[in-house]
Amino acid sequence: MNKIKVGIVNYLNTKPLIFGIQHAPVANDLLLIEDYPANVARMLVEGTIDVGLVPVAVIPHLQEHHIITDYCIGCTGPVASVAIFSEVPIEKVEKVLLDYQSRTSVALAKVLLKKYWNIEPKLVDTKADYRAQIKGTTAGVVIGDRALEQRLKSNYLYDLGTAWIDHTGLPFVFAAWVSNKPLPADFIAAFNEANKLGLQNIDTAVAENPYQIYDLQKYYRENISYELTDEKRNGLDKFLSYLEAEREKPVNPSLFEGK
Repeated sequence: MNKIKVGIVNYLNTKPLIFGIQHAPVANDLLLIEDYPANVARMLVEGTIDVGLVPVAVIPHLQEHHIITDYCIGCTGPVASVAIFSEVPIEKVEKVLLDYQSRTSVALAKVLLKKYWNIEPKLVDTKADYRAQIKGTTAGVVIGDRALEQRLKSNYLYDLGTAWIDHTGLPFVFAAWVSNKPLPADFIAAFNEANKLGLQNIDTAVAENPYQIYDLQKYYRENISYELTDEKRNGLDKFLSYLEAEREKPVNPSLFEGK
């Protein structure tokens, strides 16, 4: 049987899940491919992988999608590793550099800047490490392990998990296990159990990934919320509705009038 190609993010927040997948029987049925979120999403859209732990903002771009497990990368409070960092208060920010590694965090930042903080700074896409440019009135969306590092450097930190919950009253889902085709029911059941196994071995994941910058016990048990509950699904639906509303907005005619 051909092995099922599984894409996963190579950040600290996935280490418990990776442990479970690698130590469960289902490991024999899959090929695990690690990359950063935007690349995993691209591979799922292109069909070079069968399932991935992908930024949920990619879901509208898939011709077919199936959320296949009871687990995700989500939060019910401060997420710690997805934030806007700056040297000045958010209301004084004039430009925001957007993290090239994740579609969802960038999309979430755009929603919150407009609807929660009620500001419209200049938004700038990036292609390489841009953190040295976070200074003055230029802020930056930073995610993952680099965000945990940036917490020690920036004067102001605006946690996007906290802001979303304050804005909507709902938890947030950053990434979910999504397939681009129906997968065998026995694989899905075994893969779900592998995720569960990983979360039962958080202490082992912490021991195997020594990290001095941030307390991983706190990160895995308090900041990241791995269970894909009904409430998190409601938060996901709310976020996708925001994205759909932006896609359906009519183009401003002035954009074509040289104004």
